[in-house]
This record gives sequence, C-alpha cells and structure tokens, in this order.
Amino acid sequence: MTILEVKERSETLVEQLLAVWESSVRATHLFLSEEEIARIRQYVPQALEEVSVLVIAQNDEGRPNGFMGIAGQYLEMLFVADEERGKGIGKDLLLYGMNTYGVNDLSVNEQNPQAEGFYEHMGFTVYKRTECDEQGDPYPLLYMNRKG
Repeated sequence: MTILEVKERSETLVEQLLAVWESSVRATHLFLSEEEIARIRQYVPQALEEVSVLVIAQNDEGRPNGFMGIAGQYLEMLFVADEERGKGIGKDLLLYGMNTYGVNDLSVNEQNPQAEGFYEHMGFTVYKRTECDEQGDPYPLLYMNRKG
C-alpha cells in the first residue's frame, strides 16, 4: 500500500474514489436509505474536487482503496472500501494526516458507532453534538478533537 497526496484530480480518479466512497458508505452508514445514498452521491465528486488536501491509499496495482480529505487541521472525510476494511488502511491514512497535516479535529455521524470507536481509539474525544448534519438532515454529528 502507498499513501500519497493527489494534486491532479482526474475524472478517472474521481470515479475510482466515488466507488470507494459508495462501498464504504453502504458498509458503515446503515442509517441511510438507498434514496439518501443516491442523493448524497451526487455531491461527492464536487467535494473531492474542492477539498484542500486529498490523500489516497492505493494498492500494489495503483488502484485507490481508501482516501481522506483535509482542510486545515480538520479531517473532512475518510473512507475505506468495504472489502479493505480492517486492514489498517484507515489507521494509516489518519496517522498520515495527523503527522503530516496536524489533523486534530473531525466530525462523525453518531449513527456510525464503528467510526466513533475508531476515532476514540486513535485519541479523539467528543466535545460537541448536533441534532442535524451540516446539510440540515436529521443525522446527529459528534464533533471530536485530540489534545497534544
């Protein structure tokens, strides 16, 4: 596995990352309906294009199997393909973000307890909760940070 920051976000790469996103969301965001996944999916390419720092994990064949987006010291997104979960890719990405970009803040869906547990294991603690997500949808968010 290789972790690298991507400057050029080609159409092919965005499509590959969209597939990673969808695989990850279907495995971890069980609270979303098919219609909600389809609706959110429309916005993912734009988010991938606009996020300040895009870092991918790729397999030995050069295909992405995980990625994260960072703005400042805030982790905007982190997704690992379902078939690659449990192999340390998320941990490696997050450590890279923490060590290289100083990531120390993030938010996570409260209805995704596996992700919350992962971030807690990585040293993050909840400091705030909202009833809705940033789009105003009824998905509570937990805001987490790490000290030190």
